[in-house]
Order: sequence, then structure tokens, then C-alpha cells
Amino acid sequence: MGTDERIERAGLCYERAVFGGDPTGLPVADRELDAVEADLALARGRVAHARFLADRSAEDPREGALFERAAELYRSLGDARGEGEALFWVGTFHQVVRGDHASALPALERSLELATSVDDKATMSYALRHLGIAAHIDGRLPVARERLEESLRLRRELGFLPGVAANLVGLAYIAAGQGRRDDAWALIEEAGTIAKSAGAEGIVRMVEEARSDLAGDVPPPL
Repeated sequence: MGTDERIERAGLCYERAVFGGDPTGLPVADRELDAVEADLALARGRVAHARFLADRSAEDPREGALFERAAELYRSLGDARGEGEALFWVGTFHQVVRGDHASALPALERSLELATSVDDKATMSYALRHLGIAAHIDGRLPVARERLEESLRLRRELGFLPGVAANLVGLAYIAAGQGRRDDAWALIEEAGTIAKSAGAEGIVRMVEEARSDLAGDVPPPL
């Protein structure tokens, strides 16, 4: 159900209560508006996160609160898919914006659990990717590889080409860390081809940075 439709239904509940003398629909109105608020909070949080990634400026103090609010509302609505997606963003906020990987892990793990329960493969792929990043940072390269490869499989299945290319870059760094230099270069070349074909210029730049790092034998950025 779309946002406009939910707001319209809440308005009808209001009219029935005020003009028709029937307030029984007001709890329905609350739920409809909670769903709208959850979607809006998630969308605003994602915009704030994109802005942070664009210029790596100081964090927007609203970002984490928006994701937390969205997760809370989805949970109260019994919307496991929405809660799983919101919790992914809670984890990503802690991991990417604050560099607090310990705080990120519970949210990412719960996100994966919820997304798996409703077969939300897109959110599963994101949660797995960021759990893989956490394992990579901790030096658990076999676990990191397993997580990213599973995320990659889901993204190929979904046809999410920019995400496929991004995961190939991550796997290239892991391969280099494991001394599999030929595999690393093959993964980078595949990532570049896919990113260019998808018009994903942000990922193309990521590929070029990885090429430079691997050529200079630079450790993967944490």
C-alpha cells in the first residue's frame, strides 16, 4: 500500500470518528500513519547516509536516530521485512559513519535473521556484505570470504550488478590478503567490466582504487 493511500485511509478513520461518531477505526489510523512514518524515517536516513558518503563530512546527528525510529516502528507493526532493512541501516551507520564495528554487529546479525525469515534477498545480501566487512577488519579472512561470496550469489541472482561489482572488489582484497594474487586480479577485472556495463561510476572509481592498491601491494583499507 502506498503512502498516499495510507494517509487517505487514516483521514477516512478521522472523518468516521468525528462526523460519524465511530472512533473504532482510530487504531487503524495510528497503524497506517506509523507505517508512513517508518518509511519516511528510513528514506530520510538513507539520504543522510548518502550525503555522508558523498563528502565524508561530519555525521548528520539525525541519521542514526532516523534508522532507530524506523526499526522501532516496523517492529511495533510486526513488519519483519521493514525491521530487517532498518536494522541493516542501523548497523551500517555504526560501522561506516562511526567506525564502531562492535555496535554494528548485533544490528547486522538481527537484520540478516529477519531478512532470511521473510526471504528478503536484497537485505540479506547487504547484511552479509557488511558482516563480511566486519570479519575482514577482524582479520577473519575465511569468514569474510564466505560472507561476501554468499552476498555475491544473492546479488547475481537478483541481477543487482553494481552490488555484484562492489562485492567482487571486496573479495579481491580478501584474495590479496590470503596471498591469492592471481585470483585478486581476476576479481578486479571482472568487477571493472560489470561496473562499467552497469554505468556504476562510483563502483568504477572503487575498482580503480583497488587496482592501485593491489599494484602497490597496499593492505586493504579498513
